[in-house]
Amino acid sequence: MAEYKFTTPVVEEGPAGLHRLFYFYKLNRGISVAKSGGTYSTLRYPMDEDMANYDEFYIGGHTHIVSEATKAALIAGGIGVTEANFTVI
Repeated sequence: MAEYKFTTPVVEEGPAGLHRLFYFYKLNRGISVAKSGGTYSTLRYPMDEDMANYDEFYIGGHTHIVSEATKAALIAGGIGVTEANFTVI
């Protein structure tokens, strides 16, 4: 069974600073993905103490190793995860 690198979804935020030139530059911010009771959801600002309450948790902005079954479940979860979020190991 193949394994995949899962990169969580991102959202562009800007401006990146206070100077006027920073208004033209945006930063990618990772969105965390959590599974609770068989349902996947996205979280922007998870609390450390809440992470233990989820069945699965993928912190935003990081790469995670997942199985083929988990990959299929994440794509089918309806939270904006696509094939582009995965690379084969």
